Amino acid sequence: MLRGKIVQVVGPVVDVEFPGELPAIYNALTVEYKVSGQPVKLLLEVQQHLGDRCVRTISMSATEGLKRGFEVADTAGPSPSLSVRGLWGGCSM
Repeated sequence: MLRGKIVQVVGPVVDVEFPGELPAIYNALTVEYKVSGQPVKLLLEVQQHLGDRCVRTISMSATEGLKRGFEVADTAGPSPSLSVRGLWGGCSM
């Protein structure tokens, strides 16, 4: 499993640096931390490779309390909740 560190947080956009190879586009990343003593598990989705060592991600929920230096883990695949994206193309609204 690939592990990286957060280098920038701007609203829902989170940049993560990895020491070796980068996770694939659309891979889900997770970060676990605490806000006001309460544990938070945040899901990030890789949107873009930024050079050789960083990826730009989008957060699937609020980034309150998220800071540079927090460790991030690659799940080595897309999030199950995000994989229904292709189904919406065939739905009439």
